[in-house]
Amino acid sequence: MKNLSILAIGTLLSSASAYIKGFNLGANLPSGACRAQSDWEFAFSKLANYPGEFKNVRLYASSDCNTLANAVPAAINTGTSLLVGIWTEDSDHYNAEKQALLEAIQQYGSDWILAVSVGSEDLYRGDTDANTLASQVHDVRGMLWGLGASDKTVGHVDTWTAWVDSANTPVIDAVDWIGNDAYPYFQGIGIDNGAANDAYWQAVNNVRSVSQGKDVWTTETGWPISGPNEGNAVPSWQNLQTYWWQVSCASFNSLNYFWYDLDDFSASPSFATVDSNYNPVIDLTCSS
Repeated sequence: MKNLSILAIGTLLSSASAYIKGFNLGANLPSGACRAQSDWEFAFSKLANYPGEFKNVRLYASSDCNTLANAVPAAINTGTSLLVGIWTEDSDHYNAEKQALLEAIQQYGSDWILAVSVGSEDLYRGDTDANTLASQVHDVRGMLWGLGASDKTVGHVDTWTAWVDSANTPVIDAVDWIGNDAYPYFQGIGIDNGAANDAYWQAVNNVRSVSQGKDVWTTETGWPISGPNEGNAVPSWQNLQTYWWQVSCASFNSLNYFWYDLDDFSASPSFATVDSNYNPVIDLTCSS
């Protein structure tokens, strides 16, 4: 019985730690300058040493600011895995993004790739249609297979409102996983009485209801520390702390999860989780 209990505990611990957890990180520094390899390495090292030891980072682009050319060697040096982003808005940009990914794989292999997201909130913005985007998902997957990286999954990131629109079902058909962006703040939902937490999980469950059984990842969520009020949603580090404890800590054991954002402390609203010295502005620990 003791051996069975130990095995059961080990299984539970393995299951709880099986989900991916990470941060979103843009190609630009808060100053607006492009991140150099040393900047990426600095950020990756910081994330790995915060409570939670975050070793996964979501990127928005591949070619912009030479993202992959600079971020991939930094990721390899720090043992960080990257959720690669491919912009899809126009053919020239899309082709440049694919070329940047191709060159990174040719130079460094593919072990550093966690997964690839083709597009980000394109459907929400109305920048494309579902059939075109689905074709691009298949196109990128085919390129990965041709490069010997058939084990890397391909998804798309969009808002929960886009995913539940039946017109976008072709994208759900095409992807391996569904990236969901959910921001109760932008819905004007306040933090009090768990309202924002409830809205976040409602968004997750709304997408799960149309997911065809595919994994739903949270690819963006967060709470601002500064900026305008949105309805009942008030930016503050205190509300950020509450949202982190309620949403992030539960999500870490429930689904693959990427927090927004690390260091946009010059933006308005600012969703930064650190100050200009890269010290966390909240307690990033989660009780067991």
